[in-house]
Amino acid sequence: MKVLVLNAGSSSIKFQLFEIAGWSVVASGSISRIGEDDALLNFRWVDGKGQSQQLDQHHPIASHQAALERVVAQLRTTGALADLTELHAVGHRVVHGGEAFHVPTLLDEDVIDAIRQMIPLAPLHNPAHLDGILVARELFPGVPQVAVFDTAFHQTMPRTAYRYAIPDALYREHQVRRYGFHGTSHAYVGKRAAAMLGRSFDRSNLITLHLGNGASATAIRNGSSVDTSMGMTPLEGLVMGTRCGDIDPAVLLYLMQHLEMDHQQIDQLLNRQSGLLGLCGVNDMREIHRRIETGDAKAELALGIFCHRLKKYIGAYMAVLGDVHAVVFTGGIGENDAETRTRTCAGLERMGIELDEAANYAETRSERMISAADSPVKVLVIPTNEELEIAQQTVEAVG
Repeated sequence: MKVLVLNAGSSSIKFQLFEIAGWSVVASGSISRIGEDDALLNFRWVDGKGQSQQLDQHHPIASHQAALERVVAQLRTTGALADLTELHAVGHRVVHGGEAFHVPTLLDEDVIDAIRQMIPLAPLHNPAHLDGILVARELFPGVPQVAVFDTAFHQTMPRTAYRYAIPDALYREHQVRRYGFHGTSHAYVGKRAAAMLGRSFDRSNLITLHLGNGASATAIRNGSSVDTSMGMTPLEGLVMGTRCGDIDPAVLLYLMQHLEMDHQQIDQLLNRQSGLLGLCGVNDMREIHRRIETGDAKAELALGIFCHRLKKYIGAYMAVLGDVHAVVFTGGIGENDAETRTRTCAGLERMGIELDEAANYAETRSERMISAADSPVKVLVIPTNEELEIAQQTVEAVG
């Protein structure tokens, strides 16, 4: 039996098909630029001889329905999903579940309506997820479908962590609070970290750092999220590729009053023109390192600010947790950027964090420990696998 994981964006669909026995990936890929004449299908699968194959094709694809139909046709043509009766379930990534959803949830009309009602909380994401859900239900009639929410893992946060210090009515009547995101990734690497440490997840205290173009930190106590850096939206917290992260709210008032910027301009500024891009003109950390090597002062400052903010969150979450078993780096930057890990952990030795620099700079992308042998707090690098986590949660929800 197999499970299909779908992540529908505004103009794209990403997918992975897993064989439940052993959790091997049978097929994966994406369709991007949906709605354009040169939409790109990227499809990878394992053929009958166990060999990996790849196909890249450009097609006019007008809609999410046409895109998903193309994916299904390719799955059947390659034999990855020869018959729809092989499909045990479909798991959908949904960014925002608000306070309504704490766990993966079987989709029905009430759940779909609830996701629709949360569009104001995630206007860029939830509408696209709904498109994917509705199309998949039409194409896979009778197959159980599950929504796995990015926010669900953080619903264990106490009120002291998720409430903002603003009038109570704004929370009660308008749901203004911290929700947190990247929950599926934090849950996956947290479980893997516990396994690497020889501990059960529900007895592990961890600080997990998902660092990519979007970035967030989470404090995990006994397997549950108790604080996280992203807030009501993914804008709060760490410095990111194009997002500013934490900022004095009065800056927005200043921009409105003195530069006469409207809310759309401010939204564009803080979400798409700030972060690393705003500081040095690029948001690719690899390019930032290349520029630093040429003596680029702006690139050096951008990396310094990125690591400084990250270090502050590590210190804050050590205070929240009290006893920390490991700090975990994941995401594109977290997994691959040894220099960022070095700068972030520098000076934290008295807090029990000490790197083994040889292990940190080793050329490998596997799960590994990069802390010194006698470091009280272990430091781990764990490649995230949100799709596998969604697949496993989907099967668990279906039963």
